[in-house]
Amino acid sequence: MPTIPPQHSLPDVLSRLDRLTNWERKPRGEMRVGLEPMFDLMQRLGNPHQSFRAIHVAGTKGKGSVCALAAAALLQAGWRVGRYASPHVDRVNERISVLGREVEDGRLAEALEKVLDSYELAKREATPGEDATWFDVITAAAFVVFRDAGLDWAVVEVGLGGRLDSSNVVFGEVAVVTNIELEHTEILGNTREAIAAEKVGILKPGATLATTLAATDAAGRVLQQRADELGCRVLRTDVAEDATIADRNAALVGVVLDHLGQQGERARVGAETGAPIGAWLLDQAVRDNARLPGRMERFAFTLPATSNTVQRVVPMVMDGAHVPFNIEAVLRDITRSPDFSGKCVAIVALASDKDAEGFLTVLSRSVTYVVFTEASGSGRSHPADELATLATSMGVACEAEPDPRKALDRAAMKISEDGGWILVTGSLYLVGALRGTVLEGAA
Repeated sequence: MPTIPPQHSLPDVLSRLDRLTNWERKPRGEMRVGLEPMFDLMQRLGNPHQSFRAIHVAGTKGKGSVCALAAAALLQAGWRVGRYASPHVDRVNERISVLGREVEDGRLAEALEKVLDSYELAKREATPGEDATWFDVITAAAFVVFRDAGLDWAVVEVGLGGRLDSSNVVFGEVAVVTNIELEHTEILGNTREAIAAEKVGILKPGATLATTLAATDAAGRVLQQRADELGCRVLRTDVAEDATIADRNAALVGVVLDHLGQQGERARVGAETGAPIGAWLLDQAVRDNARLPGRMERFAFTLPATSNTVQRVVPMVMDGAHVPFNIEAVLRDITRSPDFSGKCVAIVALASDKDAEGFLTVLSRSVTYVVFTEASGSGRSHPADELATLATSMGVACEAEPDPRKALDRAAMKISEDGGWILVTGSLYLVGALRGTVLEGAA
């Protein structure tokens, strides 16, 4: 569809957006939570969140990959699909995709201007929208983009928690909770059960819940109880204990697709036109189209030659895992591949609100050496020297280098001397800081 030229370029509009409070880049202890500003903006914008059908995805980890896989499958079936995700790795356009592609600069600028104008009007009229945050506005802009693109479906990723997340103005016909572990405890609660209660807040009457969590799991019981209260059906996956992250994600998306097929949704294109949609859509092409930057992303990285070594290529993985159970799964999956045998040198940054000791306990079982750095984009980075002090007390060989690019140089030097492979982890902001440099040095 034609795009109306915005009044200003995307950088100009983003500069205007960046004047708002951005809790992704600040300590979250004093974070405002509540949906009143979003509902005010939605009403002012003509309720764009009601213009499409939605799958709404919450959980501690795997949300982005599950969203990408669901969106790719629905697109393969011939539906007009959008996806909303956070955070971005390289540029903000990554957060909003339409028909499998990042939103264009002009369309994003146009949508953001509409929302920012509504925000300014709310400020003048002193209505709840005056308290809208950076994330409220970008979320509202995504829904404007989806409406204006005439989409059938949107797969919407929760930013933080669920119940009070900006995205929770949508009605998700299927509400997905990928998993529950301790994270953002200062906001969501100090137990898995408390966190589950927040995340299942995306479930609404008339919807269906899909999850990997068993009814016998402590957090799973909370999900089941809420579903029972609302009269909602619960779909659960059945996968082997040693299933890979990718297989777990596919199993979860598969039960969602099977459910939609049972509800009458059918493929619109291809040889299977008219067939109920289902897990059969998750072929290799769909899985490949659903790959995201910084999620088990593999590179062949070229090490520079030194006075003692020749130039050579080593394997590298970038993954934004930042909680203990997820880095454990990442390491388990990586080390199954013969390409990643031998010593591992990790480059690690963690936000100050993460379980550093738990994360390092898991990491220390698989890595030989760690270069700690800081992901400055988050604004909440744990000081590299403090992480190094903690790791040293745990018997981990390491060093601190706050600058991510210098940390990459230090890791490359270590690998040049001792061999092995490189892991970049702990923060998607760290991935974003290094990914461009790594791509330049990739074979």
